[in-house]
Amino acid sequence: MYEPIRTKSVHSTMAGTTSDFPHRSREEELDIQLAGHLAALLATTDELRAMAPSADLDMAAERLAGQVTRLRAGRAPVRASGTAGAVGQEPDEAAALHQRAHALAGRALVVAASRADTAAAILAAERMDAHAAAAERGEHQELSGAAS
Repeated sequence: MYEPIRTKSVHSTMAGTTSDFPHRSREEELDIQLAGHLAALLATTDELRAMAPSADLDMAAERLAGQVTRLRAGRAPVRASGTAGAVGQEPDEAAALHQRAHALAGRALVVAASRADTAAAILAAERMDAHAAAAERGEHQELSGAAS
């Protein structure tokens, strides 16, 4: 009826074998993803700081850098140089940067909530609010400037 297989199978299973590439846990992947979103938000914040320096943006940049450093196990993020050569930029560019920063903060908020990182979630939500308000102020300034 049934004869047992006497030779090794040509099909192998992954069970019990070691792989040549590293595996990361879900938490590690979320840390990497969150650090990437916050680093991109930091770069955008640095661009905004170069266009229009403010104490709020300076403080936000420092807090973002601190969170990225924490998530990257002590490795500080690469920062843009603080040149203020972009002072005469168009309001459209600042509005576009605020929109980009708002979107990046939203992505960071989703990942931070997914990994239950309260500090990063609060920071991301604060930055979303700040960039939404700045974008709204920019629209009102454009509208009031066009009306006069």
